[in-house]
Amino acid sequence: MRKTIAALGAIFTTALAAVPVHAATNDEQFWVQAIGQGAIAGDLVYFAEVQSRFGTGMEGLDQMLIRPAIGVKLSHRLTVYQGYAYVRTPRSGGGETHEHRSFQQINWSLARVAGGPLSSRTRIEQRWLSNGDDMGWRLRQMLRLAVPLGDKAGGVSALGYVEGFAALNDTDWGARKGFDRLRSFAGLELAMAGKSTVEVGYLNQYVQNRGRADDRDHVLLVTLQLRH
Repeated sequence: MRKTIAALGAIFTTALAAVPVHAATNDEQFWVQAIGQGAIAGDLVYFAEVQSRFGTGMEGLDQMLIRPAIGVKLSHRLTVYQGYAYVRTPRSGGGETHEHRSFQQINWSLARVAGGPLSSRTRIEQRWLSNGDDMGWRLRQMLRLAVPLGDKAGGVSALGYVEGFAALNDTDWGARKGFDRLRSFAGLELAMAGKSTVEVGYLNQYVQNRGRADDRDHVLLVTLQLRH
């Protein structure tokens, strides 16, 4: 248990140290997502994600996201993907914004820490929004650790991850080069049939804004991971 706490604590200490100290507005949110993933043929794999985010005190839909990708397993530890994401975001003044993304992703199994897998996900996105003409580039880096809480295989694991976002250029629709946001998650991973799991926990999202107070979102996050 000490190793578990130390490993998860190291992840969150690193995340908190990276967050700028600014005044921030707070919001309580609920995010729910389902992710299907598995083999297509040989080393060809896929994942497909559907996500809904409810914000403003969980009173209304803030965002919907669909994200499929095709990948190739280069080894038992390394997989690369090419994907597409569509994001629909209602606007407070009426109407909505539509975003299209192309992205490239590297999943890397790093090591076992405290008896659980430590993994890395690196994603670079090309983003087009309906309220502008420019293409935005954004880099995302995640570290994730799931540590079993018992000796039984396929039981309950303590789950933690952090993901940092950095915009790589300025755009006419509002992106500004530099630190964009940081997400930190702590919760439980519950085994289901086969390799599938349910993840339930708390996600803290810090978003750096320009010209107004930053955002800090307190999110109840539920993820259904359907693996085959």
